[in-house]
Amino acid sequence: MPYLKTTDDVNLYYEEAGEGTPIIFVHEFGGDLRSWEPQMRYFSRRYRCIAFAARGYAPSDVPEDIEQYSQAIAARDIRDVLDALKIDRAHIVGLSMGGFATLHFGLDYPERARSLVVAGAGYGAEKAFEDYFREVSLEVAKQFEAQGSRQFAQTYALAASRIAFQVKDPRGWLEFATMLGEHSARGSALTMRGVQARRPSIYDLEARLQSMTVPTLVVVGDEDDHCLQPGIYLKRTVPASGLVVMPKTGHTLNLEEPALFNQHVGEFLAMVEQNRWLPRDPRAVAAQIMKTS
Repeated sequence: MPYLKTTDDVNLYYEEAGEGTPIIFVHEFGGDLRSWEPQMRYFSRRYRCIAFAARGYAPSDVPEDIEQYSQAIAARDIRDVLDALKIDRAHIVGLSMGGFATLHFGLDYPERARSLVVAGAGYGAEKAFEDYFREVSLEVAKQFEAQGSRQFAQTYALAASRIAFQVKDPRGWLEFATMLGEHSARGSALTMRGVQARRPSIYDLEARLQSMTVPTLVVVGDEDDHCLQPGIYLKRTVPASGLVVMPKTGHTLNLEEPALFNQHVGEFLAMVEQNRWLPRDPRAVAAQIMKTS
């Protein structure tokens, strides 16, 4: 089994397939590297695809110190994956928790990113829900430890933003829920407390986001309510960004609608490779409705 070591001596398990320009896939809290299988199979036809298990997710290490889990560390781990695999620059594709890590990677290590796909990133970002998000994150951590992953997965996988997935693809949703039940309960609790509950709101990063020039694709589902407004905010704030809103789709974007997700990401990557994914033309002023002179 292939492992790499981070700068703070944590072993991360990874898998790769294909050849060409590298893509790094960064998974969500409720998923793991297996969640990217539809993308690994599709994009490895033309790219070198790498998915890794975040710290806290077996078979990667599960550090016991909560200070080894944070938003900054999650971004640094992506950099360490690149360094260990001798990759100078890569396209970074992340969902939810992985989307936040991808966004922070673009802020902290822009010279290492060919592009960013920030999908389903919004939970806890809305200022009106910050306190609630932190409270419920701590409760989720508590329940993972109290009930164990297999039991609590039956509750967590039925969150409102997962229902669209269950309704349209019960078999795919059940596979997702089963994999969630296989996660380390301790690792999930530490990740929820150290990364999710303590990460900054993207609204507090406005100045940095406005100066980030990395080509960025923001993807949200229209039934993923707490990601919609943050997605629009990112589109309006990050200069070289575009927004895709996928209809009748919840939070588990890449598994719920793999063909549509792959299509949009594939088109984005092709435009980036041709240097055609540009910042918004300054003449396209958002405040203007019609031109009169």
